Amino acid sequence: MRVVHPLDREILRLAVPTLAALVAEPLFLLVDTALVGHLGSVPLAGLGIASVVLQTAVGLLVFLAYATTPAVARLLGAGNRTAAVRAGVDGAWLALAVGAVLLVLGLLFAPVVVAAFGSAPVISAAAVSYLTISACGLPAMLFVLAATGLLRGLQDTRTPLKIVTAGFAANAGLNALFIYGLGWGIAGSALGTVVAQWGMAALFAVSVIRAARATGARLRPGFAGVTLAATSGGWLFLRTASLRLAMVATVFAASLLGVTGLATLQVALAVFSLLAFVLDSLAISGQAMIGHGLGAARPDRVLLITRRLVRFGVLTGLLAAAVMAALSPVLGRLFTSDEPVNRALVAVFLVMAVGMPLAGFVFVLDGVLIGAGDGRYLALSGILNVAVYLPLLWWGGQQHSVLAVWTAFGLGYIGVRALTLGLRVRGTRWLGTAAS
Repeated sequence: MRVVHPLDREILRLAVPTLAALVAEPLFLLVDTALVGHLGSVPLAGLGIASVVLQTAVGLLVFLAYATTPAVARLLGAGNRTAAVRAGVDGAWLALAVGAVLLVLGLLFAPVVVAAFGSAPVISAAAVSYLTISACGLPAMLFVLAATGLLRGLQDTRTPLKIVTAGFAANAGLNALFIYGLGWGIAGSALGTVVAQWGMAALFAVSVIRAARATGARLRPGFAGVTLAATSGGWLFLRTASLRLAMVATVFAASLLGVTGLATLQVALAVFSLLAFVLDSLAISGQAMIGHGLGAARPDRVLLITRRLVRFGVLTGLLAAAVMAALSPVLGRLFTSDEPVNRALVAVFLVMAVGMPLAGFVFVLDGVLIGAGDGRYLALSGILNVAVYLPLLWWGGQQHSVLAVWTAFGLGYIGVRALTLGLRVRGTRWLGTAAS
């Protein structure tokens, strides 16, 4: 991809390091999927249920990063670095508090949540084992989200890159040791990920403390700041809730297709999550740049950044589509040795490739509107998107085919999101949402 504009260099300067930090959870999930997949289809199906529950819990609270980044960037753009860091510190304390609550809920209600999927007892047992252990890592993962949001808002994407690289390496090594070396199976996979997550949280804590001391910002939580962080993310919470509802409904539809259908969807979602976050790394850089531009009262710059980001998003989606199509016959074997699952994955990966350019458009514009503080529109349009998607998903389930289910999601749901987001950015009204 040729860089032809000065803004392109700035986008890439932020996006490339951001990519590694952003894909932490999908990469952890890919490692878990690949290692657990070779234990058989039952543990893989159990991981599918547990992972969607965990991703829902973390995903619903992604506003800890997505609200923090533009808020910090706007304060930085306005020239108040101390207030910017203080906002990020309050967000980190909120993350730890929410994570502690989720830990308790996870330990108490994991069996109830898994039972709601209605899978076979042997699959449910594997899912409960993974989910119960993984709950212990939720406070760490949420703290990582908030601390990452702070550093991104300060235009520092290299520190998250270094920390996540170390965390990913530790996760892979610990999972291999616990699953196969010690013979702990799917429980070992969960424990290895938890240890890696807490190690990352410790390294991020060091970075937050250094930033606070360098600017004179306080480290203790401020009630007003924590309350503001919680309330300002309310619309983003609803936006993310609509996304997770669509994802959970998709997994539920696949669970009705049996072990092979659910295992196939689990691998497909793991790959899609990685590709989606690759695309979203452009949007994250846009959040920081757009927040900074609005803080500096430069709407002309914001519009130019948006156009350049859309260009990058679609082109990156086309590149991802080409790679997916070329690897579709063999990619599934990285995750499982189950032949029925591998045969089903070939067609699913090809449909996924078709939808990647559209996904690039969607993820970039979603990040642009988050950076502009347009959470209300994202929340309301998200509810509309799900209302359109659920009938499409019902149709896919009626075909008794995991390919039909994925088509409804990868082309239908993503297509509806592209329409609602595209209509929003056609005008300039969204530029004033941050101020309001």
